[in-house]
Amino acid sequence: MNDFAESLAAAFSLMASLDHELVAIVSLSLRVSLTASIVALLVGAPIGAWLAMTRVPGRQAIIVLTNALLGLPPVVVGLALYLLLSRSGPLGSAGLLFTPTAMIIAQTLLAAPIVVALVHRPSTLLWAEYGDLARTDGLSAVRSIALLFALGRASLLTAFLAAFGRAIAEVGAIIIVGGNIRGFTRTMTTAIALETSKGELSLALGLGLILLTLSVAVSTVAFLLVGRVGEK
Repeated sequence: MNDFAESLAAAFSLMASLDHELVAIVSLSLRVSLTASIVALLVGAPIGAWLAMTRVPGRQAIIVLTNALLGLPPVVVGLALYLLLSRSGPLGSAGLLFTPTAMIIAQTLLAAPIVVALVHRPSTLLWAEYGDLARTDGLSAVRSIALLFALGRASLLTAFLAAFGRAIAEVGAIIIVGGNIRGFTRTMTTAIALETSKGELSLALGLGLILLTLSVAVSTVAFLLVGRVGEK
């Protein structure tokens, strides 16, 4: 009990003093996760809306596959990316392995199916209601997607926040492709895993408290903003 209290006190001390290493880890985590979430939204949202509008052959298979990818194990994504980005892999010449860019790619792959699923479901309902009007007005596919985005602003916000929550808490894939290099690719989750294994609980607890605070903040913002957007 004394050890835990001492570690907790040390963790609060690190946060209060804005420890350089802690700040660097948190900054990298936010930069990587926010970038991955934005890319996942830019890629996944149009796909989700398009799936709601189109009736092309194979559409149902794509929807089933997308939903199956929601449970994709992060370590599998990390392993696949590692094989692609390693020196002997097809993309090895790009030199992306063990860089923040590789971590962003991994998090994007994990977050994009969430965006597709969360945008597709409400877009299907909206298209059932407004699809005939869009076709009557002769809207192109791009303008129809823009219409669904305008009508479904709350679903876009929910999808982005869900993607960010998935990305910021991820550890399996990014520790494989990022390497957990101190000062370069070490994020909150990978640092927590490393420091805990070393028995250095103060930094691990400090990062854990920050990560928990971010998770609660994201959930709170999602609840408040989605409700506000839905009222408009």
